[in-house]
Amino acid sequence: MSTLRPSRFDELGLRRAMSDRVLPLLVAAMAFLAALAMAGWFGSAALARHWQEGAGSALTVQVPHPDDPAVQGEGTRLAAVLALLTGTPGVASAHALSQQELTELLKPWLGAGEGRVAIPIPAVIAVHLNNAAMDLDPLTSRLSAVAPGTVVEDHGVWIRRLSVLARSMQACAGLALLLVAGVAAAVIAVATRAGLAARREAIEIVHGLGATDRYIAGRFAARATLLAAVGAALGAAVALPILLTLARMAAPFAGQPADSGNPLQDALAALPPALWFALPSLPASAAAIGFITAQSAVRRWLRRLP
Repeated sequence: MSTLRPSRFDELGLRRAMSDRVLPLLVAAMAFLAALAMAGWFGSAALARHWQEGAGSALTVQVPHPDDPAVQGEGTRLAAVLALLTGTPGVASAHALSQQELTELLKPWLGAGEGRVAIPIPAVIAVHLNNAAMDLDPLTSRLSAVAPGTVVEDHGVWIRRLSVLARSMQACAGLALLLVAGVAAAVIAVATRAGLAARREAIEIVHGLGATDRYIAGRFAARATLLAAVGAALGAAVALPILLTLARMAAPFAGQPADSGNPLQDALAALPPALWFALPSLPASAAAIGFITAQSAVRRWLRRLP
């Protein structure tokens, strides 16, 4: 039968039965939400990876009574600890915070008063490691021998919390993607059933003249595939400027320059690379959902024909 019909002939009237206005807009809305969910997935993973790498390679060393003489060697306790840290393999840098830096660090808790705190404050050393997996027990023992009471904090608790937070955000994004895909399939199924109901008589006539279930289902599936792909492409295009804006706002938290003088370049650089591959997949995914949903809906409907 397909060889007898003219090119682009719509014998089932699908252009009227499945409008190219409502369905693409609904799929575009689903694609827009899917793009945001994917951005949440990749963005949370990128931020968590950056924070974990930074926290995993950083230590905080507190030296009580920093101006007292060191137990071993000459100089103060602070100088002895700094000398030991800078001479330890695996330590990239060790910086003792100045009084002004300590004041700024404690300002959220102690306020902005100019007077110094009456209680003695230990010296704080910010340490960066070359290897985040470095064993800290020997270093802690050596620091205690030079300056008893020295405390080493390795941020392990924060790393675990960041990992849990990132996995939770990715789970939420994955659930949102599944929900969006399910809603999109339901929308396409409803539109397909509405088209079947609107063209019931024409379908019955064509079916009675010898058109196979495969042919009729293929015609509906082709229409649903086209409309779903167009709608998803529209939704992805609308989502892209919003994603670029959010990426530019999140750039400082990911260790990227906040402003290089070119806002568009900053936004493009801040967007996770994996998202550039995921966004073009939205039209293809929507097309696949449209094809499978329309095929199954039409075949089930045709099986109920007398």
